Amino acid sequence: MARLKGAPVAEAAAPSRVSAVRRAVWSREVGWFVAIGVASTVGQASLYWALRLWWPPAAANLVSLLVLTVLNTEANRRLTFRNAGAGPLRAHLGAGGLFLLGYLVTSGAVLWFRHERPGASPAAETLVLAATSVVVTVVRFLVLRLAVFGRRERR
Repeated sequence: MARLKGAPVAEAAAPSRVSAVRRAVWSREVGWFVAIGVASTVGQASLYWALRLWWPPAAANLVSLLVLTVLNTEANRRLTFRNAGAGPLRAHLGAGGLFLLGYLVTSGAVLWFRHERPGASPAAETLVLAATSVVVTVVRFLVLRLAVFGRRERR
């Protein structure tokens, strides 16, 4: 009888252990993603600002976003998601679709800002770009985690 009483307790503990592991994985992934995202946003904003001295906003955004998306995707593949469920080709192809979405949203925001404030400085444009990038990054994390780097056993 003692064994029967112990069995349900052991089974009840197993889901909480699984839940704790999932929370730990999410915490680690979110932590790495935020760290990489901050570095990428600073890198993209810096590159955009530098390129903006010679190029129009859309071209500066395209080049800065392209360079940082490649670096960001590889860092997330290796550190955030630890090569889970996706090789380099799948990771970069998945990120390519997200790149297009990010480019359209961030360029749209900068061009709209320039339309509303024609005399704004490149520094002000850069702030709009960085703020919009944060919103895009949240969507990017969810799509990468669930669709690109989703582990097969989760599906």
